[in-house]
Formats: sequence, C-alpha cells, structure tokens
Amino acid sequence: MATESRTPSQAPALRRDRQLDMYRRALNTLPGGTNSNFRAWGEDTVYIDRGKGGRIWDQDQNEFIDLRMGYGPVILGHADDRVDDYVNEQMRRGVSFSLTSEDEVRAMELVKELTGWVEMARMTVSGTEATMHAMRIARAFTGRNKIVKFEGQYHGVHDYALISVAPDDMSELGDADKPVRLAWGRGIPDAVADTIIPARYNDLDLLRRLFEEHGHDIAAVIVEPVLGNAQGIMPQEGFHAAMRAMTEEFGILLIFDEVKTGFRLAKGGAAEFFGIKPDLGTFAKAMGNGYPAAAFGGRREVMDVLPDKVSHGGTYAGNRVASAAAVRTLEILRDTDALETIHATGRRVQDGLREVLNPTGIPYLFTGHPSMFGIMFTDEVPTEYRDWAKSDHELYDAVALGMLARGAMPEPDSREPWFLCEAHAQGDTVDQIVTIFEESLHAALEGRAHGEVAEHRHGAMSHPAAG
Repeated sequence: MATESRTPSQAPALRRDRQLDMYRRALNTLPGGTNSNFRAWGEDTVYIDRGKGGRIWDQDQNEFIDLRMGYGPVILGHADDRVDDYVNEQMRRGVSFSLTSEDEVRAMELVKELTGWVEMARMTVSGTEATMHAMRIARAFTGRNKIVKFEGQYHGVHDYALISVAPDDMSELGDADKPVRLAWGRGIPDAVADTIIPARYNDLDLLRRLFEEHGHDIAAVIVEPVLGNAQGIMPQEGFHAAMRAMTEEFGILLIFDEVKTGFRLAKGGAAEFFGIKPDLGTFAKAMGNGYPAAAFGGRREVMDVLPDKVSHGGTYAGNRVASAAAVRTLEILRDTDALETIHATGRRVQDGLREVLNPTGIPYLFTGHPSMFGIMFTDEVPTEYRDWAKSDHELYDAVALGMLARGAMPEPDSREPWFLCEAHAQGDTVDQIVTIFEESLHAALEGRAHGEVAEHRHGAMSHPAAG
C-alpha cells in the first residue's frame, strides 16, 4: 500500500505492467481474459498473486485491504493456517474417489448442528448447484412447476435463476404491480423462464396476489434473506415471518438461499438471525473459507425425495478438499468467537465511516448486517431492488474506484456489499479503511464539482454476484 504524502484528490498510480501483459495473454484463451464475466474489467482486470488475512496482492504487487473477500466466502481470512493445514493433511490421502469420506459426513453433521433446523443435507460444489437442486427437490416434493423469486436477488447462474436479476434500468422489470420475467442474458429458453414468477422483496400484498393466482402450481419461494445483490437490503420487520406463514397456508415450500448469509449473520445463518425455519436451505461461501464447498438441505420429509425419486450427483460433490475445508471452518465458527469479532469489526468500520460522512451533509445509510453491509447514498430507506436505482450509486462507484487506487478494494459496483472477515480485526486495518474511504469520498466530491465522472469498470453483463 502506498504511504507517500498526498492530498485527498491525489491517488497513487497503481502498477499495471504485469497485469496488462497477463490480460493480453489471457484474451487469446479466455473470453474476456477471465473465467467469469464478473471478473472481466477490460484493461483494468485484476490478476491476483496472493492473499493473507484481510489483504491481497495483485501480480504487480499492489497491496489492498480486501473488502470483497471473494464475494463473501473468506470468512476467516485468506490462507488461514487453521483451515489450510487440515485441508493439506487430508488431501494428501487422495482427493477424488466418487466415494464417501468421513469428512463429508462430519461436514453435514456440522451444518445440522449449527443451523438447528436442517435435518438432512448433501454437499455439492457451488452455490449455483445448491439452488438448482433445491428448486428441483421442491418441484418433486410438491408436484408443482413454478418458483417465485424476488427481483434483484441472485441465486446462481443456472437458467432457472437468471430471471430479473440485475438490470440498471428499472423499467425493464415491468410495472410495479405486475413484474415481468426478465432473462439476464441470452440462451435461456422461454419455457424455462416461464416457470419463474418474479416478485418484489418486502411486498407481501403482491406475494399474496401471486399465490392466489398461481398457488396451485407454485412449488416454492426462493429468497435471499438479505438482498445481497443490492447492498444487503434488509427485510422489513415481520416480512420473513409473514412469508413463512403464507407459504404454509398455500402448501408452498420456503427456500432460504443462505449462500451469502449462511454462517455469517449468525452461526445458524439468517434463519437463526431472523428466527425462521424454512423448508430448504442452500449454503456455500463462508462454509469453506474460500474452498469450493456448498450444500443444500432441509426438512427430512422434503429431503427424503432423495435418493430414489430425484436426480442428484456430481463427481466432485463432497470431494475431500471441500469437505475438509468445511469441517475445519465450521468447527472454528462453532468453537470460537470469530463471528462476534467480525460483527464488532463491521460496527467499528461503520462508526468510522459515520464520522467521515456526517459532517458532509450527504444523505446516506448503511444497509445489511455489519458482517456484509452496503453504503447507500440516499435519504430513503430501501426495501427492494428498485430502490437501488433511486440512490446516488454513481457517487458510490466513484468512491469505490478511489479506494481501489488508494489501497482498499471494495467491489466497484454499488450493488455489492462490503464483506468483513475475522482477520480485518488485526492491527490498524479499520483505521486504514476509514482513512482511505475519507480521502476517496473527498476526491469523488471534488471530481463531481469539476464535472468529472468516474469511468465504470464493468460491462453490461458484468454486475458482480458470483465471482
């Protein structure tokens, strides 16, 4: 991280030589130069060298405080010795057998123990697979075809999930009282899109109307308990409880997509945090501290459609690396105060940002939970994805780009929250985050006063969510 003296409007120039060479090399082989649309930032694409704790270094050895944490998986910190040592020990015994190891059993026992409501679970490799299988199980259990999802919520990159996810133009989502199915990108068959019914987060009246009209063919509602794809918009008081009661009234399953919130908001995830018992849940990200571990599970009665009636498999499902990482990570979260440390660190960061923001008079509020929160420049409390468009997200994006230049890396798109890990509590990291934010905010405001607009790093299909 640069330490030279500078005024707030001046940011040190990041070294880019090696990464530009890598970008040009990668373009010959990888579409966009990356293995994910969400990482393809043109000539600004970051090519990583290493990470440790709450910091990362790119290939040009620019150092950053990491506020993305891989879009949330790294709950303890990069290269955590406690997790890595156990994974390394286990992987030397062989990695992939398409046979079941004790760590697979233990990992799912820990999911049951920590959540308190999951009775049966299975592992897979990604959050995308977890939500795909949960939807399939819901359809099989109920004998119904349709799934309700909320606008702006992200549930992975399978066809059934990529409906009404992340447009910039809210008019594309249709009338507020009658949202339309908006496929995110080409290649999604209309027949698939027609099985998804879009709803608006926190709108119980619309949800009831949808149930009354389509309830006979709705298998499930899938929900991010916190709208992580729009800076972590929280549910209004009583929303989840009312939705839980309504799904039971209509015989519809409730799927909590806890890929982001699981083992982060609480040891038992958002279900514990909000006091809800869903029928099915999906988990990934934090359960493996960055290793590709994921799972889906729920009530025994629902999960009993496996193994005889519903297809589920995967050569790498429950592979030794992932299952070992899940075992050790979940044990640490269970047996230590790691989550309390993360939550306290998030609150400290927010306190520091308030001291910076309050004197400016800029309207703002924090969205989400201290462990994954957003900074929304607005004076209107957001309740759904459409409210993101009403915020001053251009100012946020300019601040985020300024922070990147100064040695801290939030996602440079206002829809993605900041993710905190246990290692962020170390040293003066919190003070550095606040100082970098302050310098970047003043530079962005100065640039706005001079009519400057920060160049956005993402293309039309590159809004981050999966990594």
